[in-house]
Amino acid sequence: MARLLYSLLLYLFAPLIWLRLAWRARKQPEYLQNLPERWGFYPAKSAEPLIWVHAVSVGETRAAQPLINALRAHWPKHRILLTCMTPTGRATGFEVYGVSVTQAYLPYDYPGAVDRFLKHFSPQFGVLMETEIWPNLLATAQRKKTPVVLANARLSERSARGYARFSSLVRPAFASLAGIAAQTREDADRLSALGAVNIEICGNLKFDVTPAPEKIALGMSWREKIGNRPIWLAASTREGEEEILLKAWKDAGLAGTLLVLVPRHPQRFDEIHRLIDQSGFSCVRRSTGLPEADTQVWLGDSMGEMVAYYQLADLAFIGGSLLPLGGQNLIEAAACCCPVLIGPHTFNFQQATGDAIEAGAARRIQDAEELVSCIEHLLNNRAELQTMADAALGFSSAHRGATQRTLALIARSTDPARH
Repeated sequence: MARLLYSLLLYLFAPLIWLRLAWRARKQPEYLQNLPERWGFYPAKSAEPLIWVHAVSVGETRAAQPLINALRAHWPKHRILLTCMTPTGRATGFEVYGVSVTQAYLPYDYPGAVDRFLKHFSPQFGVLMETEIWPNLLATAQRKKTPVVLANARLSERSARGYARFSSLVRPAFASLAGIAAQTREDADRLSALGAVNIEICGNLKFDVTPAPEKIALGMSWREKIGNRPIWLAASTREGEEEILLKAWKDAGLAGTLLVLVPRHPQRFDEIHRLIDQSGFSCVRRSTGLPEADTQVWLGDSMGEMVAYYQLADLAFIGGSLLPLGGQNLIEAAACCCPVLIGPHTFNFQQATGDAIEAGAARRIQDAEELVSCIEHLLNNRAELQTMADAALGFSSAHRGATQRTLALIARSTDPARH
């Protein structure tokens, strides 16, 4: 009954979905491309047997890379079907995997749409990245005897409370999963409380993502051309944070230091460029060239180059954490030996953040003023900064191995002999 009511609400909200797609398309026209896929209609089938991996957007798509490589090696006769929900996720999939995988949008969770999706592709099994729980999709997969595993699973206390309010809807969905590879013990406990079974603690796949050598080289070439001026990076900033950061940076008046500002969402690049101009900073966009000697802010309006930005910077602030947005992934920065500063709001990455701080790879600041003060201190104390950089690499290396543990869980959970 709960799932029936949920489906009826989805049908009632259908006009709003169309309106949302049209609204998002104002800044990203790609939202109006491949529309039939969002309702479960796809072009010709693949002749090869498929393993389906769902990565909702950019972060999950990149995090899936070591697992997808391991799946290909373990099942070499199968092709990967990679689904996502956003145009930027799809673009990232093409950047990372090219045409070696089949890409499609996962349909919205309408009973008919998810039935068409599974009937069309007939995957041997599915892997959902992090916490993508769709009641109709999972119920249909269970009915069709298609095992689905939740990989790199994380669940914050806030999200767990939200799911618990709809227990009659989500408990059957969690219980239907063939296996769950949780990042931490806390994640496993919260998932278990919501009805999940066959849970193993496998760690975080993002630690196994190796920074692309060509991006490392790009960052090093930028540094050589820009020179030895101090550089700090504001990475993956979210709406509302840029204005706060720019004001604090303006008030600090640290001459000669370059701020590299990289917003999380590409549809905001133009908006942030206007904000930088209004703040009175001299600004150059990455899309137009390298910063000049008198440039104060370099706007990183590019996709897929975060590793290069981390390689360029002396230290990085990780966005999404200054305001109560849950934070962003700091693991990639650590893998690039980049010291990290993080704000007070990191509930989406609580374990990784806590471990990085404990290892000395990251420091927590409470507001923009403390951030600027900490940046000034570290840039003037290079030995201390280098100690953080060394700790970042050690932190990253110490947590590797999640891919093989997750692959073993998938192999056991999707073995037809076990079902």
